[in-house]
Amino acid sequence: MNRRERVEAAIRHTQPDTVPYHVSFTVPAREAMARWYGDDDFEASLGNCLLMLDTEPAGSWRRVHDEIWEDQFGVQWDRTIDADIGTVCNTRLTRESLKTCPFPDPLDPARFEGWGARLAARGDSFVVASIGFSLFERAWTLAGMETVLMAMADDKPFINELLDRILDFNLTLIEKACSYPIDAMRFGDDWGQQRGLIMGPALWRELIGPRVKRMYQRVKSRCKKVFIHSCGKVDELFPDLIESGLDVFNPFQPEVMDVEDMKRRYGSRLSFFGGISTQKTLPFGTVEQVKEEVKALLERIGRNGGYIASPAHDVPRDAKPENVAAMIEVLQRQ
Repeated sequence: MNRRERVEAAIRHTQPDTVPYHVSFTVPAREAMARWYGDDDFEASLGNCLLMLDTEPAGSWRRVHDEIWEDQFGVQWDRTIDADIGTVCNTRLTRESLKTCPFPDPLDPARFEGWGARLAARGDSFVVASIGFSLFERAWTLAGMETVLMAMADDKPFINELLDRILDFNLTLIEKACSYPIDAMRFGDDWGQQRGLIMGPALWRELIGPRVKRMYQRVKSRCKKVFIHSCGKVDELFPDLIESGLDVFNPFQPEVMDVEDMKRRYGSRLSFFGGISTQKTLPFGTVEQVKEEVKALLERIGRNGGYIASPAHDVPRDAKPENVAAMIEVLQRQ
């Protein structure tokens, strides 16, 4: 089997010859591993099965002050602590400006700049196009977390109109992205924290779920697979997400859910992507503990397909390089 065939088999819940995998890094972790391997281009030989394509316009991030960066929506991010994403430090949209606040063009050709060359050079990779901050996250980055959560409880006209503007933007972007020869679309939208849903299940099902289903069904209508990245303890939504058309759930955090129980309960209907502990094992474990954890996941969660092995999130800055190298060694030597 080649890499694409392994991913396709896993999503079909059939046993591939080896478990497909994908390892990505935060900026400081990537720098640490380049030093560890003595190779700035070490990622080229990892053997990752996924090729990730971004849908943000090329060059859309601009530095506005010191470590303050502005995204395509005009949201400003302070990257003095987190060099990868940052912390929102402005309010882009209010109730009064909701109708007039400009959104970027979902059909901007700069979004797909370079896609042709990357797709031509895809080799045997499984190609996933990503929309980050796709709904709830886009809403709170624009209007503020407190404003959005309060509106979900007591200002339904405002939150419905805001979410619908974002949904319309996403549906247009999905249509264009799916016109390319990609295999899947991945939505980023964190709904959880360590103990459960940020907004609770009732509000998620009222306000988020129906719009999520429309996005997933738009992707499925174009014969592509659907991935979701949602951090936190969100497993109570798995039946809803499966019904909406989800194929692959990420990050599959072992710190907040029992990964073996999730596989038993949902493994015939949902594939999992992640599972290797980034909060405990990679930063604080030993090399042997890392190897044991990765081998156990490949054997138990990877059995009968339904699994793409990966750290539960981008490898964090505090992961020990020797632990990351041990994880990669096990993945490559299957």
